[in-house]
Amino acid sequence: MKAIATSSRVKSRRVRPELSVCFVIVCSVAVLLGHSGRCYGESTDIELDAKANKLHQIDSLNLLLYTFLLTLTVLTIWLFKHRRVSWLHETGLAVIYGLIVGAIIRYAGTKTPIIHLSVEPEPDAKFNQSLPPDSLWLVFPGKLPNEANTPTRANKTYSYSFRGEVAKLEENEIDLKATFDPEIFFNIILPPIIFHAGYSLKRKYFFRNLGAILTFAIIGTTLSAFLIGALMYGFVQMMPKLSESFTFLDTLYFGALISPTDPLTILAIFSDMHVDVNLYALVFGESVLNDAVSLVLSGAIQNYGEHYSSTGGFEGHAFLRSLGDFFSVFFFSLLIGASMGCITALMTKFTHIRDFPLLESALFVLMSYSTFLIAEAAELTGVVAVLFCGICQAHYTYNNLSDDSRTRTKQIFELLNFLAENFIFSYIGVSMFTFPKHRFDPLFIFTGFICAAIGRAINIYPLSALLNIARKPKISWNFQHMLFFAGLRGAMSFALAIRNTVSDARQAMLTTTSLIVIATVIIQGGASNFLLNWLKIPVGVNDETEALPYQGVRSDLENQDSEGATTPGGTRRGNEKAVLARVWGSFDTRYMKPLLTHSRPTLLETLPVCLSPLARLLTTTEQLTQEGPTRRADSDSDLCIDDDDRTSRGDGSIRRNSINRPISRKR
Repeated sequence: MKAIATSSRVKSRRVRPELSVCFVIVCSVAVLLGHSGRCYGESTDIELDAKANKLHQIDSLNLLLYTFLLTLTVLTIWLFKHRRVSWLHETGLAVIYGLIVGAIIRYAGTKTPIIHLSVEPEPDAKFNQSLPPDSLWLVFPGKLPNEANTPTRANKTYSYSFRGEVAKLEENEIDLKATFDPEIFFNIILPPIIFHAGYSLKRKYFFRNLGAILTFAIIGTTLSAFLIGALMYGFVQMMPKLSESFTFLDTLYFGALISPTDPLTILAIFSDMHVDVNLYALVFGESVLNDAVSLVLSGAIQNYGEHYSSTGGFEGHAFLRSLGDFFSVFFFSLLIGASMGCITALMTKFTHIRDFPLLESALFVLMSYSTFLIAEAAELTGVVAVLFCGICQAHYTYNNLSDDSRTRTKQIFELLNFLAENFIFSYIGVSMFTFPKHRFDPLFIFTGFICAAIGRAINIYPLSALLNIARKPKISWNFQHMLFFAGLRGAMSFALAIRNTVSDARQAMLTTTSLIVIATVIIQGGASNFLLNWLKIPVGVNDETEALPYQGVRSDLENQDSEGATTPGGTRRGNEKAVLARVWGSFDTRYMKPLLTHSRPTLLETLPVCLSPLARLLTTTEQLTQEGPTRRADSDSDLCIDDDDRTSRGDGSIRRNSINRPISRKR
């Protein structure tokens, strides 16, 4: 304290006399002219500071609330794993804890009312009355009415952004702060979840069942969406309270948002119990792709109603344009995601950034997240882009990373996925009590449950019968029942439902979707263990030795006459890869992997001789110094080539690599 005082005295001696005199004069004038006004200004600033501190406190309390929920979920998961409790998954726990905390906030929390000011537009205001403005500028006069004795104050203008339609519900500060902007889900929460799905995909088994996965994810999801939409529209017309609120496009949108599946609970149990890898691939592969399909489909339905259709009914040209939107958005989003993955692979291959693992990991994360933002900025679908970016990053870039970066990126996205998923399910529970835009209609909710189940059944059973025509062995009945039961709804359905809750129809959709998500996660997720035993589905199966009754599962696109690989028993079996996967696998091994990674054979061996200068430019010294073809087991890079590596065992055995180039075996 003495040092500070001394320093102050030293500085005071250096002040020029002229400045001191001016300072005294200015202060005196200020006191004489505006003592009361200064006091008012100070009191106003103090009030604003107190309001800002109060908002900061509520924001901190809100974040602490969800942090506490996630902490409680983690501890309970540990307890359940320690006690070997498998009837309730972590997502179900997050939902239950969210419901409890939401009820406490709603009915037992302190009421801090929000100050509302009614504002009416001037008669000559120039804006579209049917569409609210993005922001309001409130201009306060210098002297408010009935305050004649107060001194004149400067005009102040405050800007307020658009939040939504006024709810018929008394709000308080914590209710408001416990509700997040829906865009947070799409721009922050969903990208790591979707990217992790692509980055952790077991591509070998995904491509082995590619035909069935595409059938369920694309054709099945579309059929389910339109069937649910048609059924819901028919039922809604019989509901007097909702018949005028819903159009056919509204029910189609509901069908699109309720069709994607999120079987996290069942997949976790599959992984713990080592269920047959082909069943795992079908459930996981469909859930990964139908999220993307439903998002693009819902966007196409919105475009149909907003931009293409003039009456709201069926119009041929509007339908064709929406169909074109669906395929073009999906394709270009996929192209952006794959391109960004390949660009990242090239950057990690031709630079020495791997010498700095921290920078390498940072580049990997930033390039992956920018994929989502690029697609959204281009009015495409970031979910599709980041999904295929994750697949390409795992297939190409992962092989170029240093050991530290491989471990770090896997763990980072696994952690982000865990936290984001549990945050969403916690928020679903909390929002059932705190979100002001719910509309509870028992008849509509019951109808939504029934139609969602019917849509899932149409997705699985007829398409399985169609696939079984050319698939050997067939998708058995117990596998089909498990696929139907794995149709849990989750993050994507909720995110689509909460994005727009202005109309009564959208509010009813949000409430029904939230209840379907909660019921399927808790009930179906908890009963999955029982169903596995009841359906007698094989468990305890190693990844590489699938259950015998289902060994050799082939896609409907497969060429049944192709030469098969040798089984451990010495018998021959048909090729297990789809034709599309085998064709891509050959092209990928010859050209893509040599271009984007350090794998062999190099482009010098696969490209024509006339392109040798270009091939040499794109080949690294590391590729040239390696011996034989390289393949990393931990990168799951052998997605389409194992069955083509035919081996005959003997003294003069010849091994053929993925491009059928004979390689002599060393003795």
